[in-house]
Amino acid sequence: MIFLWRIFIFSLAFLFQICYYKYMSILLDGNTLSILDVVKIARLRSKVEIDKKAIGRIKVARKVVDGIACQKEAVYGINTGFGKFADVPICENDLKTLQKNLILSHACGVGEPLPKEVVRAMLALRINALCVGNSGIDLSTVQLMIDMLNYDIVPVVPSKGSLGASGDLVPLAHMSLPLIGLGEVFFKGKRVPSEIAFEKANLKPIELGAKEGLALINGTQAMCAIATLLINDSKTLLKTADIISALTSEALTGIVAAYDERLHAARGQRGQIETAANLRKLLSSSNLSSKDRVQDAYTLRCIPQIHGASRDTLKFVEQIISNEINAVTDNPLIFPKTGEVISGGNFHGQYMAFANDFLAIAMSEIANVSERRIERLVNPQLSNCLPAFLVKKGGLNSGFMIPQYTAASLVSENKVLSHPASVDSITSSANQEDHVSMGMTAALKAKTIIENVTAVLAIELFTATQAAELRGKDKLSKSGKGIFERVRKDVPFIENDDYLAPMIEKCIALVKSGEIVKIAEKAVGKLK
Repeated sequence: MIFLWRIFIFSLAFLFQICYYKYMSILLDGNTLSILDVVKIARLRSKVEIDKKAIGRIKVARKVVDGIACQKEAVYGINTGFGKFADVPICENDLKTLQKNLILSHACGVGEPLPKEVVRAMLALRINALCVGNSGIDLSTVQLMIDMLNYDIVPVVPSKGSLGASGDLVPLAHMSLPLIGLGEVFFKGKRVPSEIAFEKANLKPIELGAKEGLALINGTQAMCAIATLLINDSKTLLKTADIISALTSEALTGIVAAYDERLHAARGQRGQIETAANLRKLLSSSNLSSKDRVQDAYTLRCIPQIHGASRDTLKFVEQIISNEINAVTDNPLIFPKTGEVISGGNFHGQYMAFANDFLAIAMSEIANVSERRIERLVNPQLSNCLPAFLVKKGGLNSGFMIPQYTAASLVSENKVLSHPASVDSITSSANQEDHVSMGMTAALKAKTIIENVTAVLAIELFTATQAAELRGKDKLSKSGKGIFERVRKDVPFIENDDYLAPMIEKCIALVKSGEIVKIAEKAVGKLK
C-alpha cells in the first residue's frame, strides 16, 4: 500500500513538472535566456512571450528601417542586393519582392530534417536575438514566430547546406518559409504544408518588409541550437561517466588511493579535482577496493585527469554558448539612438564552430576511455580474475565479447568525426565570403559523437553490472548497489548467450534519461 502511494505521489509530481514547463511562459528579452530555458522550450514545449521592453526596442529599430527604405541612398541589407550583389541598388517598389526572393533562393538545403527539438530551439534563439532591437524586423513577424512555437508548428528544416559564414543561411531560410505561407511543417504528429497548419491554428502568413528576410536568416541559430542542447546533455553524460566508471572500478577491485584529495589539489586543475571528489564520494562505502596492488592501469588510475580535462573543456564551451544565445548575429545592425546602420560580420560562426569542435573532441575522449575500461572488464588477462568475457561457460557462450566490439566501432567512428570542421574553410559568393566557419558541420558531427558516447557508456554500464554480480554485488558501494538494482529491473544477469541488443538499448535509455545520476545522488548526495 505504501509502495503504491509513493508511485502515485511520484507520478503526480512528474505530471505537475510537465504542466509547469508547458504552460508557464519563458520571457524572451534578448539578454537573459539561459541554456536550461532553451532546453525547456525545445523539449518540454514551454510557452514563450516577448518582454515589454523588447517590444519597444523592436518597434524603434523598425522605424529606422522604414525611414531608410523611403530614401534613395543605398544602405546594405535594406535597399541593396546581398553578398556579391551588395552594390546593386534595389528600388523601393521591389523591396518586398527582394525579401521574399531572399528566403526562396536560400531555402535549398538537403538531407534528413533536423529533429523538432532543434528547430524549436532555432526559433527561440532567433526570436531572442531579434528582441535585442538591432535587427529592424517588424513586431508582427516576431509575434508570428512566437505563435508558431506556442502552437508547436515546427518548420521542416533539412540538416545540410550551411557554411556557417553569413550565419546559417540555408537552415534559417527553411525555418522562415512558413512565415510567408510556404514550406512544410510538423504539426500534431504529421508533416504537412505550412498553410494547412496555419489554417488549423487560425494563423495567417505575412508579407515581409524591407530587411526582414535578412534579419530572419542571417545568424548562427542553427549551429547554436544544436550546441545548446548538446552542452546540456554532455554535462549530464560527464556525471554519468564518473558514476559508471566508479562501478567499473569496483568490479575491477580498483585502488581508491589514486583519488586522494591531496594528490589532485597538488595539480590544481579544477575539473580533475571535481572528478576525483565525485569518485571518492561514490566509492567511499565500497568493500571491493584492492589492498594488494600498488597501481592500476591508466583507465582507472587517471579517470580524474581524463574526465576532468573534458569537464573543464565543457565549461569553456558552455560560456561561449551562453554568450551566443543572447547575441545579435545578423548584418547589418541598426543602432536606433544614432540612426546608424553598420555592416559587419557578427553572423560569422567561428565561435560556434570552435565550440562544437571542442565539445566533440572532449566528449569523444570520454567514450574512448570508457571502451578501454570495457576491454579490461572482459579480458581475463586484465580483469583481476573475472571469467573471460564475463560468462561462466566460455566457449559454448561468447558472453560480453561482442558488446566490446560495438563500443570499439563507435569509438573509432568518433575518432574520424573528431577531426575539426572549423579548420576546413572554403570560399563562396564569388569570393566575397572567402572564409567560412563550417560551424553547422561541426554541430552535426558533435551531435553524432554525443549519441555514440551515450551508447558506449551504456555498454560499459551493461558490462560493469555483469562484472559486479560476478565479483560480489553485496560488496558494492551504496551508489553501486543502487545502480546495479536499477539495471537489473530491465536487464538480467547473462548466464548463457542471449539477444543482447534490446538490453543495450535499455541501458542507453537509462543513460540518456539522466536516471543514473539521480540514483547515485540519492545514495551519496550531490555530485559536482
